[in-house]
This record gives sequence, structure tokens and C-alpha cells, in this order.
Amino acid sequence: MADAPLLTALHGGTDRADAVTVDGRSSSYEELLGAAGAVARRVAGAPAFAVRATASLETVAAVVGGLLAGVPVVPLAPDAGPAESEHILRDSGAEVVPVDFAERADFAPAAGAAAARTDADPSPYRGAALVLYTSGTTGPPKGVLVPRGAIAADLDALAQAWQWTADDTLVHGLPLFHVHGLVLGVLGALRTGSRLVHTGRPAPGAYAAAGGSLYFGVPTVWHRVARDEEAARALAGARLLVSGSAPLPEPVFRSLRALTGHEPVERYGMTETLITVSARADGPRAPGAVGTPVAGIRTRVAESADGIGELQVQGPTLFDGYLGRPEATAASYTDDGWFRTGDIAAVGEDGTHRIVGRASTDLIKSGGYRIGAGEVENALLDHPAVREAAVVGAPHPDLGQQIVAYVVADGVSATELTDFVAARLSVHKRPRTVCFLAELPRNAMGKPQKRLLPPA
Repeated sequence: MADAPLLTALHGGTDRADAVTVDGRSSSYEELLGAAGAVARRVAGAPAFAVRATASLETVAAVVGGLLAGVPVVPLAPDAGPAESEHILRDSGAEVVPVDFAERADFAPAAGAAAARTDADPSPYRGAALVLYTSGTTGPPKGVLVPRGAIAADLDALAQAWQWTADDTLVHGLPLFHVHGLVLGVLGALRTGSRLVHTGRPAPGAYAAAGGSLYFGVPTVWHRVARDEEAARALAGARLLVSGSAPLPEPVFRSLRALTGHEPVERYGMTETLITVSARADGPRAPGAVGTPVAGIRTRVAESADGIGELQVQGPTLFDGYLGRPEATAASYTDDGWFRTGDIAAVGEDGTHRIVGRASTDLIKSGGYRIGAGEVENALLDHPAVREAAVVGAPHPDLGQQIVAYVVADGVSATELTDFVAARLSVHKRPRTVCFLAELPRNAMGKPQKRLLPPA
């Protein structure tokens, strides 16, 4: 599996003039391979190179060119500020390489250039295919070394779980500098041979007009789709809707089911692990459930008296470490070799995983109770006046932590929302404080950034 050509479709897939479409521009596999060959010639022999990862055919060609040449690619967010860009370029030692999609060249990889890494590799990149930088929530962003074998293993496991084939048309509009949009949303299509339509931006109307069979989105995207009934109903002809990168709120799950006839597939993963747990195309799906481990993955939950604890994983999809940070790499594993995700999970008797949230922000310990922020957020989102919600724990002299809710809402009071939650959940799960905001701080994937919330 990991030894097979990573970009299977480019090396023998059925070609068509619009095999890959990005923001309205289309390319055949032959054209893409020629543009990627030109990039590969330019970067061959370099330790790594960076690309401004805009939603464009140029970005796709750059990443494919790096894979052809066996040179790690460092995708940069196109809207990254000077400080962030400078940190990533300095930390990685990579230089930005401009790409002209009209340029064509043949490129034959040198022997071993595309081989999986070995422990004897003297390069700091250890044969990585991609160096993806974390969001930097606990310090400066770290470079995650993602090997090509991990990408191949993960995409094959997801193709199995989602019954993803060359007959599909994949549609999404996600950023091309993260796992979701780039690894799954581009390399996944190039491995399975499915046609790819990247909409430029993930607008509901663009999703509706694309006529896809397989759709990728983050919760923010699906929330917007669900609010646009005409666009949502246009997705009824799809085969599968997939949500990831953050928990999908239960009200959005229910709205999509009612409007499209589809229960979204939720999955779970990290930059360091790729996608490790997912619901199946032919299996049960439920709000808040991210399914079972994909092929090759083992999971365990660190011991906890109440059945929840830190999720830990092992398998072929894991990263090769943080670039230049051996201590951080070692600290991310247990003594017996399991990767610490830092996420709190519960696993049912049938093996179905539910992610409670991040240990640092989403597990609230109040008055002797352990409360998952997501449960309270879903209860708040059930109120018709609430458009967005984020829940955190704040220090409290008696309770240890108190529940604080940040909401985007109109025409409702804090007391009404507190009572609304208390009537649906246990009373101890009601917010003690409710703060109203114009919008929640979010990252490029639409995930709420709780560390940026103002003090209550």
C-alpha cells in the first residue's frame, strides 16, 4: 500500500479535460503532470521548498511536483501575516517557489527520490512528503513531518471506509494548506482517481451547482449550507457528505438530514496522525459520533473513572515527528509508544468514538463533575436565537471551574439561555456566565479559537 505510487490516477488513471477543477479553472491529468514536472525540475535536489497555498491549479502542481521530486513541500497560508510566514520559512529553511501552470516539463524521479523515509535518513526532513505547520495554540507553530507512506495508508483506509472510487466527483472549497483540504481533498482525489471540483470558496451556492457525489466540509460550511435551504436540497443527489476538522453541532446534523436526506459522516484526526477514526458509508451515523478506527489504526482511552479520558493512537498514518524538535516529539508519545492526541474521548461498547473536546479547553471540572463543553454548546445551539456558541471553563473559588458560554445571538437574555440549558441537561451543566459576542474568533478552517475569547 505505502509502496504503491502515491498519485495513482496520474500514473494510469482515466484522463479527462476537467479531471481537476480549482476555482473555475480545469486541467487534465496530462496537463497537471506536465506543470508538476516543471516544478519538480526546479526544486530537484533542494532540502525542501515552500508554496503560497492559494486555491489554485498552481498549488496543486507545486505539491505534485514536490512529490515527484521527493522534495518536502511546506504549504503557506496565503493570508498568513509577515510574522507567521517569517517563522515558518525560518524554521523550515524553505524558500517560496513561484509556479507557472503554463510551464511544462517531463520529470523522471531519481532512484529512491520518492521512497519512504528510513530511520537512517540524515536529513532533518527524514523523507517527509509535506511539512504542515500546526496552528500554534501552545506556542509558535511546529512543523509536522508527514511521510508519503502515511498519506498513502490513510487515503486507502478512507477510500475503503467511504467507498470512495474513481466514479466519484469530489467537491469542496477548503484551504489547501491543511490536511482536510490538501491531503484528503486533493491528494485523495489523485489517488482514487475521482474527479475533483474545488469551488474556490466553500459557498453553499457553489456546492449546490457542482453536482458532486462526495462533499467535504467543516462545520461552519455545513452550517451555512443548512441555512440555505435551496442549496441544501440540491445536495440530495450526492452519495456522501463528510464533515471534519471540528465537531459538527447536533442541530446542523439534524438540519442536513432533514434537507438533504443524508446523515453526514463525521471523522476525527489531527495533523500529526491524519484521519484515524471515521463513520462508514455503509454504517450507522449519529450526531457527535466519529465512528470507529480506520484500517490499520488502534486506539485506546487513558484510564478514567467515568469512562472518558485522553484518546491515544497507533498506526501507519502517524507523523515522523516535529521538525527540529526532538523533545516535543518525544513528549507527544507515552512511554509504551502511543501518540497522545490531547483530545478527550469516550468509546461505546460497539467501538463508536465520541470526542468530548480538547483536554486543555473542552473538559470542564466543576463542583466534582466532568463536563464536556460540546454537550453544552449543542444545547445552546438548539435555541432558535443562538447562531454560534463556545463554552469554556473559568476559575471559580468554590467549584474549581465554572461554565462560561460565549454566544452569538439576538433577542434573548443570559438568564433565558441558562434556564434553557438547565431544562435540557443536568442542572450542573448550565452556564454560570453568558457573554454575547458579534462573532466567535475562528481559524482558517472555521474552528472556534477559544484561547482568543475575551475574559468573561
